[in-house]
Amino acid sequence: MAPELRDILSRHAQARAQQRGIPPELLPHLLAYGTERHDRHGGVIVCFDRAARKRAARAGIAHARVLDRLAGVYAVDTGGVIATVGHRRRRLRTR
Repeated sequence: MAPELRDILSRHAQARAQQRGIPPELLPHLLAYGTERHDRHGGVIVCFDRAARKRAARAGIAHARVLDRLAGVYAVDTGGVIATVGHRRRRLRTR
């Protein structure tokens, strides 16, 4: 894991990523191209939805396998620290 990624992932997020089969090397792509939504508790949910997939494809992430593995992945950012990561099972509420 890159040192800068280790600095922004909490221990809880590192454990959850390992338990949920989310490789840490995919998280920079999620943070760079993901769609941000506020969670109404002071954090920001960054998810990899269809719009994020299109942005990543336009930016030149040529590997379809990377995009497929990111589909449905989310991270919760709480002021510069990723609190947790997981797979979306339902729609995110926006209101």
